[in-house]
Amino acid sequence: MKRRYWIVLLAVLSVASLFIGVKNISPLDIFSLSEDQLEVLLISRIPRLVSILIAGMSMSVVGLIMQQLSRNKFISPTTAGTMDSARLGILVSMVLFASAGMLTKILIAFVFALAGTMLFMKLLSRIKLKDAVFIPLVGLMFGNVISSFTTFFAYKFELIQNMSAWLQGDFSVIMTGRYEALYISLPLLCLAYLYANRFTIAGMGEDFAVNLGLNYRQVVNLGLAIVAMVSAVVVLTVGTLPFLGLIVPNIVTLYLGDNLRKSLSETALLGAAFVLVCDILSRLILYPYEIPIGLTVGVLGSGIFLFLLLRKRGAYGE
Repeated sequence: MKRRYWIVLLAVLSVASLFIGVKNISPLDIFSLSEDQLEVLLISRIPRLVSILIAGMSMSVVGLIMQQLSRNKFISPTTAGTMDSARLGILVSMVLFASAGMLTKILIAFVFALAGTMLFMKLLSRIKLKDAVFIPLVGLMFGNVISSFTTFFAYKFELIQNMSAWLQGDFSVIMTGRYEALYISLPLLCLAYLYANRFTIAGMGEDFAVNLGLNYRQVVNLGLAIVAMVSAVVVLTVGTLPFLGLIVPNIVTLYLGDNLRKSLSETALLGAAFVLVCDILSRLILYPYEIPIGLTVGVLGSGIFLFLLLRKRGAYGE
């Protein structure tokens, strides 16, 4: 699908998102909004739409970066322990810096997410079995170990209910004053685009990259830092969006190949559109009640993930 079609689809979904909800607002009311309707749009639905677009684009792009740097199509913040490490960082910030502001929590979550991601990449470099399907399973086990520590300490410090807020993505609580941290992701996405060609070269291997004069380690560290910061911001703001950074880049690269600069914008557009579709479904399935979007994304994402796993193994005749 050409880029302009993705943009049109995203625009249609965005408009639909603004007019779906318990408060009845139709497109025909747009020029004669009551005070209550205007407040709902400005305080709730527009911030919700903006957060969906930024979160969807950000998590899809960082998933693409991780897959490029690790040279594995099944690596993402979900399957590399990045999201789990960010949640552990959130717990630490709540225990040690209970009265800390959002910026402090973001920085602590970023440090833990970066450390967890680098630890996984180090583990990845030491694994002799390079089966493309085996590696993400190791990542999921690694993430579950970190998650177990998080759950244990959450029970110990009686913070399990607070931590559960970050177990599933949920846009229902997004409103003015509670989503602005997501804007941190935008300059990081621009930086990712500027370094797209370097990430592509780094994804061809250290020896190849060094022979071309690329500072391989610096580029990889920058890519992982972008992944960690975006993951920390998204988890703190809207919660976990499982498998998003895994399935969207795979779908795009099936048609556009592995050139990061070529596929980056389409990945961002498809990621935003996918999250919008999931959010609309979450609001309509049990209307007027709402299903957490983390559940919707998880169900659809895990199904697509299973399909990609079977497709990959089938490609090797296994």
